[in-house]
Amino acid sequence: MMMMMCTDDMETDIADQVSASSPLPFARSYQVEALEKAMKQNTIVYLETGSGKTLIAIMLLRSYAYLFRKPSPCFTVFLVPQVVLVTQQAEALKRHTDLKVGVYWGSMGVDYWDASTWKQEVDKYEVLVMTPAILLNALRHSFLTLNMIKVLIFDECHHARGNHAYACILKEFYHKELNSATSFVPRIFGMTASPVKTKGENLDSYWKKISELETLMNSKVYTCESESVLARFVPFSTPSFKYYQHMGIPSSKRAGLVAELEKLATEHLLALETLDLKSSTVNSIKKRLSKICSSITYCLDELGIFMAQKAAQLFSTSQNDFVLWGQLEKFSETSIKKFCSTASQTILAYIPDGPTWSVANIKRNVEAGLITSKIVCLVESLLDYSSLEKIRCIIFVQRVIAAMVLESFLNEILPTYNSWKTEYVAGNNSGLQSQSRKKQFETVEDFRKGLVNIIVSTSILEEGLDVQSCNLVVGFDPASNICSFIQSQGRARMPNSDYLMMVKSGDMPTQSRLMKYISGGKRMREDSLSHSHVPCQPLPNDSSEDFFRVNSTGAIVTLRSSVSLIYFYCSRLPSDEYFKPAPRFDIDEDRGICTLYLPKSCQVKEVRVQANKSVLKQSACLEACIQLHQAGALTNHLVPDMVLKETVQQKLGKIHYDPEQPSYFPPELVSQFSALPQTTYHFYSIRMKSEFPRSLHFNDILLGTRVELEADIGNTCFRLEDHLGSIAVRLSYVGSFDLTQDEVLLCRRFQITLFRVLLDHSVENLMAALDGLHLRDGVALDYLLVPSTHEQKASLIDWEVIRSVNLTSHKPWERHADCSAKDASCILHTKEGLFCTCVLQNALVYTPHNGYVYCTRGILSNLNANSILTRRKSGDESYMEYYEKRHEIRLNFVDEPFLNGRHIFTLHNHLHMTRKKKEKEHDREFVELPPELCHVILSPISVDMIYSYKFMPSVMQRIESLLIAFNLKKNIPKVYIPTIKVLEAITTKKCQDQFHLESLETLGDSFLKYAVCQHLFQSYHSHHEGLLSTIKDGMISNVTLCKFGCNQKLQGFIRNECFEPKGWMVPGQSSAAYALVNDYLSESGNMYIAKRRNLKRKTVADVVESLIGAYLSEGGELAALAFMNWVGIKVDFTTTVIHREPSIQAEKLVNVSYMESLLNYKFKDKSLLVEALTHGSYMIPEIPRCYQRLEFLGDSVLDYLITKHLYGEYPNLSPGLLTDMRSASVNNECYAQVAVKSNLHKHVLHASHDLHKHISRTVGP
Repeated sequence: MMMMMCTDDMETDIADQVSASSPLPFARSYQVEALEKAMKQNTIVYLETGSGKTLIAIMLLRSYAYLFRKPSPCFTVFLVPQVVLVTQQAEALKRHTDLKVGVYWGSMGVDYWDASTWKQEVDKYEVLVMTPAILLNALRHSFLTLNMIKVLIFDECHHARGNHAYACILKEFYHKELNSATSFVPRIFGMTASPVKTKGENLDSYWKKISELETLMNSKVYTCESESVLARFVPFSTPSFKYYQHMGIPSSKRAGLVAELEKLATEHLLALETLDLKSSTVNSIKKRLSKICSSITYCLDELGIFMAQKAAQLFSTSQNDFVLWGQLEKFSETSIKKFCSTASQTILAYIPDGPTWSVANIKRNVEAGLITSKIVCLVESLLDYSSLEKIRCIIFVQRVIAAMVLESFLNEILPTYNSWKTEYVAGNNSGLQSQSRKKQFETVEDFRKGLVNIIVSTSILEEGLDVQSCNLVVGFDPASNICSFIQSQGRARMPNSDYLMMVKSGDMPTQSRLMKYISGGKRMREDSLSHSHVPCQPLPNDSSEDFFRVNSTGAIVTLRSSVSLIYFYCSRLPSDEYFKPAPRFDIDEDRGICTLYLPKSCQVKEVRVQANKSVLKQSACLEACIQLHQAGALTNHLVPDMVLKETVQQKLGKIHYDPEQPSYFPPELVSQFSALPQTTYHFYSIRMKSEFPRSLHFNDILLGTRVELEADIGNTCFRLEDHLGSIAVRLSYVGSFDLTQDEVLLCRRFQITLFRVLLDHSVENLMAALDGLHLRDGVALDYLLVPSTHEQKASLIDWEVIRSVNLTSHKPWERHADCSAKDASCILHTKEGLFCTCVLQNALVYTPHNGYVYCTRGILSNLNANSILTRRKSGDESYMEYYEKRHEIRLNFVDEPFLNGRHIFTLHNHLHMTRKKKEKEHDREFVELPPELCHVILSPISVDMIYSYKFMPSVMQRIESLLIAFNLKKNIPKVYIPTIKVLEAITTKKCQDQFHLESLETLGDSFLKYAVCQHLFQSYHSHHEGLLSTIKDGMISNVTLCKFGCNQKLQGFIRNECFEPKGWMVPGQSSAAYALVNDYLSESGNMYIAKRRNLKRKTVADVVESLIGAYLSEGGELAALAFMNWVGIKVDFTTTVIHREPSIQAEKLVNVSYMESLLNYKFKDKSLLVEALTHGSYMIPEIPRCYQRLEFLGDSVLDYLITKHLYGEYPNLSPGLLTDMRSASVNNECYAQVAVKSNLHKHVLHASHDLHKHISRTVGP
């Protein structure tokens, strides 16, 4: 059953009426009737606030939804006049329909969207909710077209008049489309609580205004026959007048206060003139002070001295969010606050100390001028409603400052009488204050919950934020027009609610106007109903207005829109702190001529038109738009070229990048296991030499690869580090050898055994690693690391050591055949059985009782189980006693000598040693081992040999890296540079290696910038600096460089992880963890993906720059350009003659001969010298350009030359110091000092007072 009374605002009560399937059964009779009208023709629904107009719009959209549901290219637009309404109406649509709803307002950056961005939105959403300026802009630029819109909804459509965006949309697009031969226009649906928005003192003029609205919107007004129809559902408030006898502050006090404030403002401004401030800063402060003084004076006259003091105090506090300091400098903000604080203290002197506020005291203080009688009337009116348990009151004021001070005042006085809480809600149109939308929504929500009882508000609550119905509305200031009156009255919709209108006694004009507003609603309804069958009149043809349309896109600019487009275009031109580009107009009304001067960076410098004097400025701007489009400065969508390039730049940042990238392994160390009886390996000697003496010695080790390595890898030197110092490693080719299958398997078994023990410090994983040795499927790491004989024998490979791996595979009782010892004392018991001392004295053994691995170094013939072990804490005891107590092991062969054992070596990253690892390695000691507790793993193998093998993972890490760098180098044709330089360029700082890419990146970055800038300067003769910079930024951005790098698969070659020996892949071992995936490279064959790792986009970009630096440092500029061309950065580095404007008489503008002697250079084109000295503010026709383009090129030249000089002159400079020195050299302060020292500043052509002051300050006295 229908509710007979509505106690809540209908705009928030749609949920009670809407069903997910169909809202019609829940709609009220007048809503169904309105919907039927809207389905048949364009309709303006004129119903009171809270009557459910939004529900009608929702039902209409549901009815038309089949026309614009996706994948249809069509859509609907829901226009709202204020930003705060966008989300409110969008949420209602989302809540009560299944339509896809998009929301749009200015701060989202939609002004800079292009056609493709709008297409993405239209493809995604079915209803677009936005402010009208956004749609108007999109239509003018032809990003959206009217024929694709199926339903066009105008919320608060009474705004459609004059130059409002509503009216412009209808005039410029709807009616032109309506009158075209191929007319296809959307259904129009308007909503308003008052079709007339005027002071409207003459009731007879209402129908004229309604008729104008109908004509403009091509719609007919629908309304209820009488208020009684609505009264069944929507309560109406009772309007009444509240009179007050005006009593202002005494004239003497007012005059004194105003004089003091004026004097204070004058003194403040005079003080500013003594400071070295920019004129823009001073002007900004002046404007703010003027607005603040105006607000304080208003409060003084209308509200009293006390309220004026509150206003000054509020302005001076930084804790309040209402002060919109905008983009003011910190000094300006401080300066304004200081003035407000002083003004507050000045006014405070007129207020008696500690007045006790009450109703009685309020009346007494009216005479003193502390408050006005209007304030007394407001307080008394509110207190008349003290009996209401749950009061909800909105007080409407015209000025924001009035809302703020009234809130503060009421919160001081009302708690004396009740527990009412007051808040204020205000917009930000004044430019002085800005209350966030979040704060506004919070206040309204608290009002709904009863946490706030009174809201003091500007007109924002008339048609803005959705507020629950209240039972009292107070018009503190009279409504400015009938629309404002009806909307504010409509907020009081609880049963028995009141609408109080405060009017000054004797103000008959205001009272008469408000009386007409009261009867105006009825008159508008009667006029609308009486003309309901009169068809809409056609809109008068406004074809006299000039416009320009781009045929290819349909984008249009009119006389009205041309001025804003020109200002927008100029705002996108290059600027600095001394010059903001803007158009300049020279208007001769007598002759009907307007000359428009555009900034020097603009392709069109001057436009001169003759037209009707009423549209002179617009005509000049329209002509300028046409010429700018012809020159390419405005695109075919009539958008500044700068905006288009910026949009492209923004889209670059949205390109998807997957940070999970491959890490390559070189193919030279990978192959398919050979099934042939013999396999050829190329062997390289790895010889290590320490710069300091060591207790252990290095043995040579042979690296065997299936392919012969390149000369700069196979014969190379590099350095390792450990706690004793530096180790020189030399790799040299020794020849190729054919190995049988058994020999290859033996070598693999040996190296797997040794490396697994070194990596794991146990034998736990050894058997599993050896089990896969005979597997032959797939590719695997196939290189050998075998011991060398050091002697000129038939074979350089020490097969005796390699065969030591077979010891454990023979029967344990077999003796060493070649042993020279014959007596029984040389035979020792082990876990496997009996072994000769010659087997055990150089062996790798494992002790199961503690899980340790040791390498033995001789027999301790003077030590056995009965020997005494000296321990620091527990005293002396025999070894037998120690093992019994500590390990619960009884030694059986008490007379057998112990082995001299050493803990197995710990593997480190010897490419970079940390302090912690140095200390840990330094603490290792030899231990005594009972033979009977030992398992023999390898024998014979010396401690020196095992010690040498501990460096092999680090050696191979360097060789693998060099091979990766070599494979990358092979990809880049025609240019040769050392492999080690390529390796430096692909090694990031994260690797903690002995080198990294930062220095090369700095060098490459400067050359890349220089090359691109020269290319753009030569290629785009007419582009201004801002456009060139935007294109350059796009070409050298991290996103672009990363994209180029990934296209060439650079990401796989990059080294960005610190080497961790524990993760090193043991050659020959078959394991799922070592699975290699083939990745085909077009130029150099295959690479293998060893794993995937996280790689940032910036890292790929940095490597591109560092490779440019590597090729530049080794091969010069041509080599760097060749690499850039290969990676995809196409630049033309050839210098061509640029066609310049007609020659200017340079000698008349600058002292050419003096400048040439100063610079020691003779200019072929003297105009270049003039251009280089001309600032953008120097706008005279004789000089066509300012220095911005030349600055764009010169900046990159200086950066490159200085970076190249530092890199070449200081080769040992650390990357960080190189960057710091470059930054110290290429900065404005440094350049300014050089210019002053050379007296160049005296020849700069400019017209900026601020620039003159700053030059003077730089020069000094």
